Amino acid sequence: MIMATAFSTDGAAAAVAPPHRTIQAAPIAPATAEPVGAPTEAAAEPVCVRLKGAEACVGPDGSDRPGITIEDTADDHRHPAVEYYLNGYLGTKYVIHNLGRKGAVRGNREIGKVVTFRAALYQGNHRVKYGRWKTVQNVAKYPVKRDTRTTPAGARGKSRTCTSTKGAATLCFGERKTFVYACDTAADEYQARAEYFVGGDPTTRYEIHQLAGVGTCGRAEHGDLSISMYRASVFDHGRRKATRLYKYN
Repeated sequence: MIMATAFSTDGAAAAVAPPHRTIQAAPIAPATAEPVGAPTEAAAEPVCVRLKGAEACVGPDGSDRPGITIEDTADDHRHPAVEYYLNGYLGTKYVIHNLGRKGAVRGNREIGKVVTFRAALYQGNHRVKYGRWKTVQNVAKYPVKRDTRTTPAGARGKSRTCTSTKGAATLCFGERKTFVYACDTAADEYQARAEYFVGGDPTTRYEIHQLAGVGTCGRAEHGDLSISMYRASVFDHGRRKATRLYKYN
């Protein structure tokens, strides 16, 4: 069976697949790639994209915004988020929601060698605006490697804690160099997601959207920060189909 991954007119990843089948994303680099050379002391500045109310940046270790960050730049009823892919792989999308107030900066230091990202604005759980995708390369001094071969069974074996939602989704995590897996466990058209908070901070919600299909897992890393609340969910595009209440770690 032939599957293809492409970009829609707004620059987002879209998959061409037969109806009622799970998307199998391919490990390709997005067409909007804009390579940036390896960081030097003279060029240790973050690369940023902006919307009215949001500024997302990717910066090297030596910059004032290392890793990937999202800033709230407006005093309104919306909150900003940064959506990103790592290492050119479109099978796992990451989202960081900044739930702080104007001037707050949230993010994650653990990024890949290649980061494709965009800023978005949310009102509640609904995305109301988003910008163009931008890709930067060779930013992280110690980049996170792509992990696309882990199965749900493998994730459980490597993890300390797991939780599942009936209908397709499993979330597993381990601590001491914290990592999180979001696994798709059913052959359907729905998407598995992990939703969680780290370090006891209620103002930053992390999400892993697993897009590569049944029997696959997406992985995120969070260094020394521990998981504080977590749940596994199943989505039909932007609509939540199944979930459980948050669990506390």
